[in-house]
Amino acid sequence: MSAGLAAGRLADAPSALAARRRRARLGTGLLVVVLAAISIVALGAGAVAIPPGRVVAILWEAATGAGADAGDGARDALVVTGIRLPRVAMGILVGAALAVAGALMQGLFRNPLADPGLVGVSSGAGLAAGITIVLGERLVPAALGIDPFALLPVGAFLGGLATTLLLYAIATRGGRTSIATMLLAGIALGALAGAASGVLAFMSDDRQLRDLTFWSLGSLGGATWSKLAIVAPILGATLLATPILARALNALVLGEAEAYHLGIAVERVKTAIVILVAAAVGASVAAAGVIGFVGIVVPHLLRLAIGPDHRVLLPACALLGAALLVLADIVARTLVAPAELPIGIVTAAIGAPFFLWLLLRRRGFFP
Repeated sequence: MSAGLAAGRLADAPSALAARRRRARLGTGLLVVVLAAISIVALGAGAVAIPPGRVVAILWEAATGAGADAGDGARDALVVTGIRLPRVAMGILVGAALAVAGALMQGLFRNPLADPGLVGVSSGAGLAAGITIVLGERLVPAALGIDPFALLPVGAFLGGLATTLLLYAIATRGGRTSIATMLLAGIALGALAGAASGVLAFMSDDRQLRDLTFWSLGSLGGATWSKLAIVAPILGATLLATPILARALNALVLGEAEAYHLGIAVERVKTAIVILVAAAVGASVAAAGVIGFVGIVVPHLLRLAIGPDHRVLLPACALLGAALLVLADIVARTLVAPAELPIGIVTAAIGAPFFLWLLLRRRGFFP
């Protein structure tokens, strides 16, 4: 009887795999539609409300080169294409990058609690961005004609890279990574970065202090086409490179030794993941400040919905992360209008309860 049961399970395995693949394709297609719908709503929401149909028409006119009508038509076109479109595009890129970075870190550490924000990587990138804001004008002579904002992605990338490398070195011994050590080291590194950021705030003038506050709370309010042009190549290259690591991440789930015997260059993959996470988090912090919980909420939800296969998980994370951050931005700028909430507050209000639920579920409090 046991042999017959085993044979039945083997026969059902291909159909179960096919069903999972169909569910993954359906979920990915649904995420594309959701992201498009949320983006159109975001382009029309604000002090100047524009109906979704009008938003689509404006985008079509901009894409085809057709001129907008005079009066209200020209005003709506300016609001959509000049003010809101770069903001939504920045939200899509940053949300996608943070979610994918979370999936990469969870795959590297083989734990769903790993997240760039929780383990201090975002804090390290934010500290480096703060150093660039406060000390950049002193370290880079004005005669060079370098825009201080152009240095922010570089500084934040180096800060995220240094923090990630330090975290991995502390948590890994003998080829094994201790998750408890990783989380504790992340808390310590985040505290150190917070203390150093406090020193920078004490040293800064009024303008620099406002900029530091922006980076610490997160916002898409400063998005412009020029700023998007600086960070988009970094974030875009990161997102395009991550699917290459999908097979290696699937193998790492089995363990580093097993992945090595499957032909995976484990150390090279680790290095690539560290660099990609640092680039994604660094550029995201430079563009929108420190935004937490996107990297832990999105990958875990998608693993529950479509499975752990990184070939599908990574693109789905990019889509859902983008949709979540654009939705959070809509809430941030409409909830207390005409004022605007920092987007980091909104993502924390969504992510913190989810994180607590995840911890309690792992302890058996929920089924």
